[in-house]
Amino acid sequence: MKSIISQRISSSIGVKQLILDNQQLIAVIEEISKLCISTFNNNNKILLCGNGGSASDAQHLAAELTGRYYFDRAPLDAEALHVNTSYLTAVANDYSFEEIYSRLIKAKGRSGDVLFAFSTSGNSANIIKAISTARALNMKIVGFTGKTGGKMVDLCDFMINIPSEDTPRIQECHILVGHIICEIIESNIFPKV
Repeated sequence: MKSIISQRISSSIGVKQLILDNQQLIAVIEEISKLCISTFNNNNKILLCGNGGSASDAQHLAAELTGRYYFDRAPLDAEALHVNTSYLTAVANDYSFEEIYSRLIKAKGRSGDVLFAFSTSGNSANIIKAISTARALNMKIVGFTGKTGGKMVDLCDFMINIPSEDTPRIQECHILVGHIICEIIESNIFPKV
């Protein structure tokens, strides 16, 4: 057991070191942070979507923005699109699971909003459809994926490609990057005096 624990911690550190050494990826994180600051300053919002653990990541980051991150301040408009289970199950049943996010983006998305789209493979059909719908509404799309980025590579304005093919390591790093973005947003929109 101890060897598994040590191996997983070491593997997580290794992926994070690859991110730290990748100046291009760090520059993309900075650009995404600037985009989000501008989005909120223009009274727009961030919508987030994902499946499974990625849905949890989307919900986690939406909560950091609407609640608080490091300090008390006004809420920011961010929403994880899967939290209404009645809507989710109705649309999945009446239409298809591929429609669950795109339909809600049609209702809530506006030009100038941002979509954070999470898919470790970059190939989730409902996420691809959500991206297509957001693009048609003139939203900016930030993709959170793994090493290759899958189909999302050609569809997103910004890509967070975690340099791993191991889903747990990818998701751990999505939260790390998401937390960094939340901190930068909060400290810039609500500077402490």
